[in-house]
Amino acid sequence: MAAAAAGRPVRVLFVCLGNICRSPTAEGVMRSLIAREGMEAEIQLDSAGTGSWHVGSAPDPRAASAARGRGVALSGIARQARAEDFEAFDLIVAMDRSNQRDLLELAPDAEAREKVRLLREFDLSSGELSELDVPDPYYGGGEHFEEVLEIVAAGCEGLLEEIRAGRLP
Repeated sequence: MAAAAAGRPVRVLFVCLGNICRSPTAEGVMRSLIAREGMEAEIQLDSAGTGSWHVGSAPDPRAASAARGRGVALSGIARQARAEDFEAFDLIVAMDRSNQRDLLELAPDAEAREKVRLLREFDLSSGELSELDVPDPYYGGGEHFEEVLEIVAAGCEGLLEEIRAGRLP
């Protein structure tokens, strides 16, 4: 693990469209997982959105409620992803292919583009998946936030395993 070899934490940024649903959910789930494993000093997390619509907003109350129901706290204030994030983070995890495309366009160079991955790539069952996008629950009902929480949890479990095994970043 390059970050660990350098004696510093692995820095992961989760990115969705507006930074109020999927990416704060992924950040909250991952925080919960690393706390459970006692790895808080080894992994640093943040989240951002590719768009600016919700900058300064708290996580969507429906996402926060679904997460709270599983003992996961969502916090933070929405911000937009920026080119400097490619220097500040070791891994930039997109929630869907649209976010991934936007991030690849924002990346300053080929090395930065290599940091961009889809969350569902880390889902241990993703070999069986034909769809690697985490669906956007924003325009749906509360049940969509529960579904997203399930998908995000599976991806974060796999991501944590990859980091723990030293395969990332």
